[in-house]
Amino acid sequence: MSNKQLLDLMEILIARLTRIPTLPILISFYIIALGIGIFMIIKPALILEMQRRFYAKINWKIEFISMPKEIRNTRLMGWLLIIFLIVTSVFILSHKAIFL
Repeated sequence: MSNKQLLDLMEILIARLTRIPTLPILISFYIIALGIGIFMIIKPALILEMQRRFYAKINWKIEFISMPKEIRNTRLMGWLLIIFLIVTSVFILSHKAIFL
Protein backbone atom coordinates (compact mmCIF):
# COMPACT_ATOMS: atom_id res chain seq x y z
CA MET A 1 0.00 0.00 0.00
CA SER A 2 1.46 3.32 -1.04
CA ASN A 3 1.63 6.39 1.14
CA LYS A 4 -1.12 8.09 -0.88
CA GLN A 5 -3.48 5.14 -0.44
CA LEU A 6 -2.74 5.02 3.26
CA LEU A 7 -3.37 8.75 3.58
CA ASP A 8 -6.66 8.44 1.68
CA LEU A 9 -7.72 5.56 3.92
CA MET A 10 -6.92 7.57 7.05
CA GLU A 11 -8.89 10.55 5.74
CA ILE A 12 -11.91 8.33 5.07
CA LEU A 13 -11.65 6.80 8.54
CA ILE A 14 -11.44 10.21 10.21
CA ALA A 15 -14.37 11.52 8.17
CA ARG A 16 -16.51 8.54 9.24
CA LEU A 17 -15.52 8.88 12.89
CA THR A 18 -16.61 12.52 12.94
CA ARG A 19 -20.16 11.42 12.04
CA ILE A 20 -20.54 9.47 15.30
CA PRO A 21 -22.86 11.42 17.62
CA THR A 22 -21.02 12.28 20.82
CA LEU A 23 -23.98 12.74 23.18
CA PRO A 24 -25.18 9.09 23.10
CA ILE A 25 -21.62 7.89 23.67
CA LEU A 26 -21.17 10.24 26.62
CA ILE A 27 -24.50 9.12 28.09
CA SER A 28 -23.44 5.47 27.72
CA PHE A 29 -20.15 6.13 29.53
CA TYR A 30 -22.05 8.05 32.20
CA ILE A 31 -24.47 5.18 32.84
CA ILE A 32 -21.67 2.58 32.97
CA ALA A 33 -19.57 4.71 35.34
CA LEU A 34 -22.60 5.43 37.54
CA GLY A 35 -23.24 1.69 37.81
CA ILE A 36 -19.63 1.05 38.74
CA GLY A 37 -19.70 3.82 41.36
CA ILE A 38 -22.89 2.47 42.94
CA PHE A 39 -21.45 -1.04 42.89
CA MET A 40 -18.29 0.21 44.64
CA ILE A 41 -20.41 1.79 47.38
CA ILE A 42 -22.76 -1.16 47.89
CA LYS A 43 -20.33 -4.11 47.51
CA PRO A 44 -16.76 -2.89 48.25
CA ALA A 45 -15.63 -6.33 49.51
CA LEU A 46 -16.68 -7.92 46.22
CA ILE A 47 -14.74 -5.27 44.30
CA LEU A 48 -11.63 -6.06 46.36
CA GLU A 49 -12.09 -9.80 45.79
CA MET A 50 -12.40 -9.19 42.03
CA GLN A 51 -9.19 -7.15 42.18
CA ARG A 52 -7.40 -9.92 44.08
CA ARG A 53 -8.55 -12.56 41.55
CA PHE A 54 -7.49 -10.41 38.62
CA TYR A 55 -4.02 -9.97 40.04
CA ALA A 56 -3.80 -13.72 40.74
CA LYS A 57 -4.47 -14.38 37.05
CA ILE A 58 -1.49 -12.25 36.06
CA ASN A 59 0.68 -14.04 38.62
CA TRP A 60 0.66 -11.36 41.31
CA LYS A 61 -0.40 -11.91 44.87
CA ILE A 62 -1.88 -9.01 46.78
CA GLU A 63 -2.72 -8.99 50.44
CA PHE A 64 -4.53 -6.15 52.10
CA ILE A 65 -2.93 -4.94 55.31
CA SER A 66 -6.15 -3.57 56.74
CA MET A 67 -9.39 -4.82 55.19
CA PRO A 68 -11.58 -2.21 56.96
CA LYS A 69 -9.41 0.58 55.51
CA GLU A 70 -9.58 -0.97 52.03
CA ILE A 71 -13.36 -1.23 52.24
CA ARG A 72 -13.61 2.38 53.44
CA ASN A 73 -11.32 3.59 50.65
CA THR A 74 -13.24 1.61 48.02
CA ARG A 75 -16.52 3.17 49.17
CA LEU A 76 -14.83 6.58 49.09
CA MET A 77 -13.67 5.96 45.51
CA GLY A 78 -17.27 5.07 44.60
CA TRP A 79 -18.55 8.32 46.09
CA LEU A 80 -15.81 10.32 44.36
CA LEU A 81 -16.71 8.70 41.04
CA ILE A 82 -20.36 9.65 41.47
CA ILE A 83 -19.43 13.22 42.47
CA PHE A 84 -17.16 13.46 39.42
CA LEU A 85 -20.04 12.24 37.22
CA ILE A 86 -22.40 14.83 38.65
CA VAL A 87 -19.90 17.64 38.06
CA THR A 88 -19.22 16.35 34.56
CA SER A 89 -22.92 16.09 33.72
CA VAL A 90 -23.50 19.66 34.93
CA PHE A 91 -20.65 20.78 32.66
CA ILE A 92 -22.05 18.82 29.71
CA LEU A 93 -25.57 20.14 30.21
CA SER A 94 -24.35 23.72 30.54
CA HIS A 95 -22.43 23.35 27.28
CA LYS A 96 -24.89 21.10 25.44
CA ALA A 97 -24.73 23.19 22.27
CA ILE A 98 -21.25 21.75 21.68
CA PHE A 99 -22.63 18.21 21.35
CA LEU A 100 -25.64 18.90 19.14
